[in-house]
Amino acid sequence: MTDSSAIREHMGVIGADGVHLGTVDRVEGDKIILTKSDSPQAEDGQGARHHSLPLGLVAEVEGDEVRLSATAATAAEVFEEAE
Repeated sequence: MTDSSAIREHMGVIGADGVHLGTVDRVEGDKIILTKSDSPQAEDGQGARHHSLPLGLVAEVEGDEVRLSATAATAAEVFEEAE
């Protein structure tokens, strides 16, 4: 696993397929919390919410990007709603 201290606010989160998944809001424990503005809306069409991804999905941190070991679609399947 990558050192989480290298992950900073406003970094882009990119799937293994090169697709943009979100933007880092913060790291909390063993999760990356994504910004609300880059997260999907709720099924009822209401405003976006923070979502999180497990740090275990991080393959590398390079420049201003967090690259995942999973595709963006696969990573989105494991989104958890965060506060």
